[in-house]
Amino acid sequence: MPIRLDIHVRHRPAVDPELLPAALWNRAYAAAVRATRGSLELGLALARQDGTVFTHRTRILPPGAAHDALNRTYVERLVKFLLWQKGGSQVLVSGCGPVARMLAACYAPKGLRAFDRDFLGRRVFGQPIQVSVAKKLPPARETQRPLGRHLEGCRIGFDLGGSDRKAAAVIDGKVVFSDEVKWNPYFEKDPEYHLLGVNDSIRRAAAHLPRIDAIGGSAAGVYVNSEPRVGSLYRGISEPDFDRHIRGLFRALQLWWGGVPFEVVNDGEVTALAGSMSLRSNAVLGISLGTSTAAGYVTPDGNITPWLNELAFVPIDYREGAPADEWSGDPGVGAQYFSQQAVSRLLPAAGIEVPAEMPLADRLVEVQRLMAKGDPRAQRIYEAIGIYLGYGVAHFADFYAIQHVLVLGRVTSGPGGNLIVATAERVLKDEFPALAERIRLRTPDEQEKRHGQAIAAASLPQAPPGGGRGRKRAPRKAS
Repeated sequence: MPIRLDIHVRHRPAVDPELLPAALWNRAYAAAVRATRGSLELGLALARQDGTVFTHRTRILPPGAAHDALNRTYVERLVKFLLWQKGGSQVLVSGCGPVARMLAACYAPKGLRAFDRDFLGRRVFGQPIQVSVAKKLPPARETQRPLGRHLEGCRIGFDLGGSDRKAAAVIDGKVVFSDEVKWNPYFEKDPEYHLLGVNDSIRRAAAHLPRIDAIGGSAAGVYVNSEPRVGSLYRGISEPDFDRHIRGLFRALQLWWGGVPFEVVNDGEVTALAGSMSLRSNAVLGISLGTSTAAGYVTPDGNITPWLNELAFVPIDYREGAPADEWSGDPGVGAQYFSQQAVSRLLPAAGIEVPAEMPLADRLVEVQRLMAKGDPRAQRIYEAIGIYLGYGVAHFADFYAIQHVLVLGRVTSGPGGNLIVATAERVLKDEFPALAERIRLRTPDEQEKRHGQAIAAASLPQAPPGGGRGRKRAPRKAS
């Protein structure tokens, strides 16, 4: 007879009481493994075509009818987390053949994780995800590199979100101009919309600088050498148009702005960088609660890794029937808990009615308006997100060495952001006191919340000695 885990959730959101935090589920599973004879060591390796290899070792219950369901949940959710945290197109499994076969079925062309197989494997790393058995795992092979912190000279930084574009002009580390423009890129089919929109933000900032020495940007999605590989911002672009126009988008802009140093990275990495720079400390996990969820990580050494840190896709809620991600179809992943999507999802349970056609950004504005008036319905939404965050940070701490968690993004603007952090801290202190002693949660001030990423993005490229000679000219229309 299959065994069941005994899990007690002390903090249940009033508007989402069925939450089953991954941190608590995994804690109960680990206790069952320790208490069961014959537990096995399971080895996992994620490999990329460029030779990068990430390894992870854990223990599982012995295979058999009593344990197979729990093992399936534990390992499938673990591998899903690792793939979106670190990234790879080959999954090697050692120590348990049945588990390897289960994972291979999940990542088959029509398997449970067919979306990840194609989206993460083929589109990001050049081949569909494949799972195979390995008698012995290959050694880990990964790198770190410094990121940003260059503020000398005249710089432009921009941040591209799902509902707005932000830009800042910076001279020797001092912001002389910042700007925010609404846009709606999600389902835009014309690549020129992105090209001209980004250039418009750069142009606005350039008007406040005597010259341009470097341009840095952050944007949602996966970027390799400033080249977009995938991203929610471009989901409306056909794959041929994406390959033809979007992959070279930022190199085209670099040329039109005089060939100055130009670097674009995932917005989550810039979130973490902004936190590290403002705190003057490292081991920072940055989480931005915007249209979706962005995350990034600065190591204890102050560097970034080649990891993806796409926490929008990692599982954090293990309940049956958890809210499904609209894109991947996977239930219980971060985007449904740390974003404007989460706010919108919780509106009916909180008793707040909005027009069905109201955009996510406007729904958030309505909740913020109610929160500013002290409406308890809005408070319940922010408390729920705070509970999600508290349990989420405990889960993330199993995969990251963290001293600071920087929480920002449009969802955290206003008094609701303070309630989110206070609630998360309460959950940590109650359920995970050792982590609460070690990890500090922080939100930046209002100006840093709204423009901090654009400012940190300006520091990404290293400018040549003597300054740049960038030109203030708009790019031609895409051909």
